[in-house]
Amino acid sequence: MRLITIGCEYAGKTTLADALREWGPTQGRHFHMDDADFSIPDVRHLEDEEQRVMAALPARIKERFQRFQIYYHIGVISKFDDCILGGFHIEETVYGPRYYYPGRTVGYAREVETKLPSDTILVLLTADPDVIRERMKAGPHAYQLVQPDEIEDVQRQFEQEFGASWIKHKVRLDTSEFPPEEILDRFLDLVRPSLSMRDLILLGRRYRRRGRMSGEEGASAEPRS
Repeated sequence: MRLITIGCEYAGKTTLADALREWGPTQGRHFHMDDADFSIPDVRHLEDEEQRVMAALPARIKERFQRFQIYYHIGVISKFDDCILGGFHIEETVYGPRYYYPGRTVGYAREVETKLPSDTILVLLTADPDVIRERMKAGPHAYQLVQPDEIEDVQRQFEQEFGASWIKHKVRLDTSEFPPEEILDRFLDLVRPSLSMRDLILLGRRYRRRGRMSGEEGASAEPRS
């Protein structure tokens, strides 16, 4: 599966990416995952001092760095059959002008999409704004970008970019009303119509195992055209 996951901060992108990362090896797969690479600072791969340095970079350098790494990761998602890019070019389109380099715009989002593999799936994670506000209180991020009064506007921007995207295969997942441990099953159910034959075979094995455990036949699915 080649996935680009997008959505407002606290909508569930990291929760989904972590669930897929843990699930992958149980299916004989390893997801190449750069979930946090496209937020400033990168809290997944950098040490505390490195995060502080990155957060304090001048706006011009942030814009150039983000643009360079987004184009670099076109090659990454093309190379790996199982890859998760969190946010990627669409998050940059939303967050860049708002938080990293005000006054500038991102004009390359659609161009990036012309270079992506045809089986790439765009996943929009959403949640009720009040649910997101509760998550902010319960587990605040060290470098939180989105503020409570911005949630509705930020989610509107992600919806607009999701609709405008040229990526053919799209999935929307609302995480408002179920616990984090259910996100993997809910996502896998929703993504099935968008999967390639290769991925359907893998997912079919999962459903057959679940069917045997529950005493039912596993669900079947036709590959996408």
